[in-house]
Amino acid sequence: MRLAFRVAYVGDHFFGSQMQPGVRTVEGEFIAACRRLGLFEDWRSAGFSCSGRTDRGVSARGQVCAFCTDHPERAVDVINLQLPPDCWCSGWAEVPDTFHPRYNARRRTYRYYMRDGSLDTRARDEAAAAFVGAHDFSRFARVKDKNPIRTILSARCFREGAFFVFEVTGESFLWNMVRCMAWALMAVGRGEMTATDIASMLDHPRGDRMPAAPPEGLVLWDVDCGITFKDIALDEIIKAYWEDRLRGWMVREKIVGELCGLGLDL
Repeated sequence: MRLAFRVAYVGDHFFGSQMQPGVRTVEGEFIAACRRLGLFEDWRSAGFSCSGRTDRGVSARGQVCAFCTDHPERAVDVINLQLPPDCWCSGWAEVPDTFHPRYNARRRTYRYYMRDGSLDTRARDEAAAAFVGAHDFSRFARVKDKNPIRTILSARCFREGAFFVFEVTGESFLWNMVRCMAWALMAVGRGEMTATDIASMLDHPRGDRMPAAPPEGLVLWDVDCGITFKDIALDEIIKAYWEDRLRGWMVREKIVGELCGLGLDL
């Protein structure tokens, strides 16, 4: 049976999602867990694949991975017990043998989280609209030998508690594309750029490329592959682990803020 899993992970301690020799990656941990469970021996013969790559430090809420196995019930029931606590499955689905999460993906949604009270949300939301449509993103990505034309279906900025969030949905994305778009929107919020400047850069792709915002704020939010996932409950051990980590992060942020005289409002 071929199964698809909706996978979440916190990117802090991964060298990206794609398998690489000698470093810790999401694919490497996932494949190792499957082997320990006897779901497959060789990832190639099992047709293991993911919907896309994320860089070092980038997190995911809705990455999609798929593989074939003779033990589907074992996979669904205990996969999270073998995965490390910073990577887990939140849903599963039985899919056709021909299903490939990358090529079957209809659209992808990313969110970039920013914590800066000085940013102008309305100006950034208006500027984000300039990205919608089919454009040459040569100045907002590392293109290399790829086609720079990409179609953005929606883009918006909104406030969520203490954070400003940039959410963008597109058919596909180039390397560092969302992070470069986020950097431009940060500049808009600071009054250094306007929506007109962004539109001009899209219309005139020759020129300096935007810097990329830090990877830690980026989340692969959702990948629409045209399938419906059945939820997998998060194990209590994983919940307890992350509750403890969250408390530690909050304390660390408070201490650093006090030492640096930042006066952060936590």
